[in-house]
Amino acid sequence: MNILFTCGGTAGHVNPAVALARIFQERHPGCRILFVGADGGMETKLVPKEGYSIETVTITNFHRSFAPADILHNIGTVLNMQKSKRQANHILDEFRPDLVVGTGGYASFPVVREAARRKIPTAVHESNAVPGLTTKALSKVVDCVMVGFEESRDHYDHPEKVVVTGTPVRGDFFRYTREEARKVLGLQDQRPLVLSYWGSLGAKVMNGHMADFIAKECYEGSPYYHIHGAGRDFSWMKENLLRRGLQLGDNGVEVLEYIYNMPLVMAAADLVLCRAGASTISELTAIAKPSILVPSPNVTANHQEKNARVLANQGAAVLLLEQDCTGEKLYEVASDLLRNRVEREKMVVRLHEMAVPNAGEQIYQTLCKMMR
Repeated sequence: MNILFTCGGTAGHVNPAVALARIFQERHPGCRILFVGADGGMETKLVPKEGYSIETVTITNFHRSFAPADILHNIGTVLNMQKSKRQANHILDEFRPDLVVGTGGYASFPVVREAARRKIPTAVHESNAVPGLTTKALSKVVDCVMVGFEESRDHYDHPEKVVVTGTPVRGDFFRYTREEARKVLGLQDQRPLVLSYWGSLGAKVMNGHMADFIAKECYEGSPYYHIHGAGRDFSWMKENLLRRGLQLGDNGVEVLEYIYNMPLVMAAADLVLCRAGASTISELTAIAKPSILVPSPNVTANHQEKNARVLANQGAAVLLLEQDCTGEKLYEVASDLLRNRVEREKMVVRLHEMAVPNAGEQIYQTLCKMMR
């Protein structure tokens, strides 16, 4: 059996494909897996680290502007579409897949489309609540569209093709209970734990707010444990806090450059402050963690806000827009939630109701049924 996954652009597109690849290899020893991504995309680094081979196609996006530079870019994209079509057909000729699955990113388009034209079984999985341009276009030609949330179904022209499967989450996120995780982290008393992070690269605006947040909680005697991942803003943030006379660590507040043991820390957390990318939303839903979501305003089609609203509309998370955020506002909302155990328990119940248990298994069974 030969399975081809095509994805890219963000880890949120790559991670579900890797999770599915592992399931197929476990169930079908000898199954051959190939990934296809975009030239120079982050997937060309992420996928090999997971032990899989990856081929690439030359594909770029369209700019929604009529500025001369953007017009030239779009002309290049049209030319690249023809090139990527030839590259996709060459890959299909060489690998001869029995199934082609796209999990998002521009690289998915030429590969899945050409596979569909050849009558190879094809499917797409969309982790975001609202489909991107690529998924929307491919939904018209594939055999099956898999989505993370029931609320996503209405965004497709052919709802009869749509199956609500959830989004696979790494098994590490289910390894610890809250109590076990707190013990591993060495949390000595029953103060709640706040986890905050704004992506591996950080976010200067939000880290500025978090500096104010941390200063306020330290001045108030550190009523909560707090672990914050600052990303590339770590040095700046550390200096900022030192100028305020704050020595971190002994008072239960930690600022780290990167949180390497995220599944452990998230398991221990009572409240998570974060962005609303597809992977993050899937993880929060799967392990039912109350959160304050501040979507990035700098993403295509504002999809993070749309993701966040799916949870917020169900009472499963609090949504704050970045334009409305300050350190004081974040601290106020977080403190109210941490003092209100009943409200957090309601959020947990709603998250459990929205989650799709065993999403990887659901997708695997859907794909096997489609192939049969």
